[in-house]
Amino acid sequence: MLERVQPRERSVAGVVRTRREELGLSLQAVAVRVGCAKSYLSAIENQRRSTPSDEVLAGLERALELPAGSLVEVGRWQRSLDAGGESVQREVQHLRAAEVAGRRLAELLTRHAAPRGMEGGAVRRTLDGAYQSGELRRLVEQLAPGAQPRADAQVVALPFEVPLINSVAAGYPREFTDLGYPARCADEYVRCPDVEDPDAFAARVVGDSMMPSYAEGDIVIFSPSRALSSGMDCFARIEPDHETTFKRVYFEKDREGGEVIRLQPLNSAYAARILRREDVAGLYAAVKVIKQIA
Repeated sequence: MLERVQPRERSVAGVVRTRREELGLSLQAVAVRVGCAKSYLSAIENQRRSTPSDEVLAGLERALELPAGSLVEVGRWQRSLDAGGESVQREVQHLRAAEVAGRRLAELLTRHAAPRGMEGGAVRRTLDGAYQSGELRRLVEQLAPGAQPRADAQVVALPFEVPLINSVAAGYPREFTDLGYPARCADEYVRCPDVEDPDAFAARVVGDSMMPSYAEGDIVIFSPSRALSSGMDCFARIEPDHETTFKRVYFEKDREGGEVIRLQPLNSAYAARILRREDVAGLYAAVKVIKQIA
């Protein structure tokens, strides 16, 4: 078995290919173990796609008999470099410097600690001497939570990658397919720094029933964790034919008091559709739209 890989020394593609060849496994054999397509695994090895999610990397660890967490760690380092490049490396260097400062502070306090049995006044004089040396003050200011950041420090917002699973019909409901990929996997991803739901997904709008708010080709981000309320724009999965559509959703009651859901297009050229609550398999709120440039 491979030793635990060092994130800064290897890439996900290199680790996966090397380990697969060491085990004498074909792409197809590993893909079956992971539960993904052979083409998806090939794209990972040839770096034709962005770094996979932690869930996919954990599956590859099991399939390739790698130490738990080792490939996930490589992937996280690789994503951080993809997102921030040199600025991320500078932040890592700053964190290491803080770790060194912490060790020096502990050593300084130990060196100036009062012997057992010394009275409180003597303890204060000992600590005062350490402070007056200048090193204690410098280390405390460097490590204090409220300290001012360095002038050259940069805050790096790591973007959240949302899988673009398929198109969603802004028109009449259409059959849904996720192309057979595992959950949270796709051929294409959308970067959304302000989306934190790990189960979020994206879809391209097809049709014009949600005009003028959403045009064909726009990419809409949906969040399964967002609480639903009447009047939200949602990705709807409809039973029994597994159709999907993108509509404004209203929770209502029929004449008999039964719960129904009205799927309302924004385009007046389309009629609303009213369904029984049990005929709607899932509703996922739209939380962000990426508009096409005309």
